[in-house]
Formats: sequence, structure tokens, C-alpha cells
Amino acid sequence: MSLIKQISLILVPQGAEYSAVRRGINQVSIDSPLVNAIPIGIKPLTRYLCSEHFLAHYSNCTGVLMMGLCGSLKPDYQIGDIVVYQEGLSSLDGQISSLPCDPSLTSLLFDRLQDRSTPKVKLVSGWTSDRIIHSATEKLQLGQTYDADVVDMEGFAALEFFRQLDIPISIVRVVSDDVRFDLPDLNQSIVDGAIRPFPLAIAMLRQPLGAIRLIRGSLQSLQVLQQVSKSVFS
Repeated sequence: MSLIKQISLILVPQGAEYSAVRRGINQVSIDSPLVNAIPIGIKPLTRYLCSEHFLAHYSNCTGVLMMGLCGSLKPDYQIGDIVVYQEGLSSLDGQISSLPCDPSLTSLLFDRLQDRSTPKVKLVSGWTSDRIIHSATEKLQLGQTYDADVVDMEGFAALEFFRQLDIPISIVRVVSDDVRFDLPDLNQSIVDGAIRPFPLAIAMLRQPLGAIRLIRGSLQSLQVLQQVSKSVFS
């Protein structure tokens, strides 16, 4: 069965990530899966997935692909690297929890991207955080503590939700920041799962060098994300 037939729903964090995926798919696929912009963060996403609207429209989908950006937790993963999750990790309850991505769907995605993508695609363990990890030192510590390769803010919540519905789900992301430098602390700019422009601007102005690195990394990784979505469904 083709990827297009196996995947009926794509979840992407709202904003620039959603726009990049939408552009890539629009270039190649006439009969593409639904692309749904989701809130940023574990709790906002969980509320969204459990809402009556989502359950009424999407709870019977055949397969789910989550796409977006992520941060590196180890020196091996650089800006622009394409990563396919083997598992998602969480420690919100005080213990490390792990959930696998669907092995069959993940294998199909990995093989497709290996054939069609540059740079090299890597299989990873992704840790889901309830906040933006902006300190380079903390990233390295988290990578060692949880033996995780990359960090995001939504992956584990999606894996947990669709596992309960017995719906296959896989995760493909692009690394947008590495472990060498600190980033601006943007946590106060995310309210109810969305980025607020004014607090974002203030946070960027407080750390201009970090802001420049963040912007450059984001632009580079968003271009790769667009190409990845094109490669998956072409």
C-alpha cells in the first residue's frame, strides 16, 4: 500500500511549520492527506485531540504522520538533519515513559526519505518537553539523562492519544537548532498553544545573537521540511 493511502492525516504545529509542509505537499500531490495545524505544546495539543470537533472529524483516520521541527540534544544532530522517530519519550509523571512509533509506517517513511532526501535521514528517539529548552548546557544534560537524540513539544502526546485509538502514527521532523549555542527564552511567548508576536519580539531583542542563530536555523530547517513533505508524497 502506498504512503498516501496509509496516511490520511498529517499533524503539524501551527505557523511557519504548517505553512512549509503545506507548500511542499501542494507542489506534488493532488490527492493529498488532510493537513491539520495543531497547537504548540503537550497540554494544548492533548486538549485539542480530545475535543469533540477533532474526535468527530478525525478519530477514524487510517494513519497519522506528525511533521515539524525539533531541537538537537546531542552533537551528532545538526541543523537541517532529517529525523524519523522510532520512539517518543516523556518524563512528565516523574518517570521515563516510552512509546514506539508504528514500525511498518516508520519503515516505509524512512526508506522513502533515504531514497529521495539530502541530507542523510536518521532514526532517533525523541523526547517531548513541556517547555522550550533554550540552554545548550541543559540540552546536553537532557540528552544524556534520557538517552534521547532530539526534543520537541508535541510528539509523545500524539503517540499516546493515537495509541489509545489503535491508529498507526509516525513522526518525521527536521532539526532546527543544535547543542552548541543558547537560544532566546521564548517560553513566555507561547500562550494557549500559539506564539504571540509581541512577547516573541521582546524575547528576541533581549538575546540578539541567539535570535540571529534561531532565525537562520529556522529558515534553513523550514526549507528542508518543505522538501521532506514533497518527497514523502511525490
